Amino acid sequence: MKYHPDVLAATPVDAGERGTRDRVARSILENGPSTAVALAERLELTPAAVRRHLDVLLAEGHIMPTVPRLRAAQRGRGRPARAFGITDQGRESFYQAYDDLAAGALRFLAETAGDQAVTEFAERRVADLEERYRGRVSGLPEHERPAALADALSADGYAASARPAPGGHGEQLCQHHCPVAHVAEQFPQLCEAETAAFARLLGSHVQRLATIARGDSVCTTYVPGRTSV
Repeated sequence: MKYHPDVLAATPVDAGERGTRDRVARSILENGPSTAVALAERLELTPAAVRRHLDVLLAEGHIMPTVPRLRAAQRGRGRPARAFGITDQGRESFYQAYDDLAAGALRFLAETAGDQAVTEFAERRVADLEERYRGRVSGLPEHERPAALADALSADGYAASARPAPGGHGEQLCQHHCPVAHVAEQFPQLCEAETAAFARLLGSHVQRLATIARGDSVCTTYVPGRTSV
């Protein structure tokens, strides 16, 4: 039997089905664009079950088809499997219920006290984050800090990971979810303050390569590796 997305979207589902569907969506959010086979392996589901949930998520506008990036060894081996990435609507279904209120408050702050007040607010916001993370990150050897920071961010809902940067020089700290992404579209001071906090925690200059607030699929921060003497 072939499932039709419109039919599935209109069919009532029980809590178990919705829970599994949320797991599929969250796995895409946290791990980036994924194929049905990869999702099935990751979530210990059958590919048929995953595809059924993907059809519904597509119909709801929470995911979109995309072509996965291939390793060099995989190129030229035929048409790549279709992968699915999270959409802005899909992100909104997680932690962004108060975006309008937060953005309105910051607009009021900017209008009544100026942009510098917004900058000070952003710095104070990350000061709490930095204080909480310092004990988990700063005492570690430098090469272990990006992974420790990613773990701390994930515990706060940022779905973060650390991995070697392309070419093997340094690491990339990736945040697949940002609870304030839509607010940061209007107030980049939030991203700037967070980047500065990362640099202090990691004890290294860092560079933001991409942000969800600017329309990228993931926030990526480059952490250069130390040069051996």
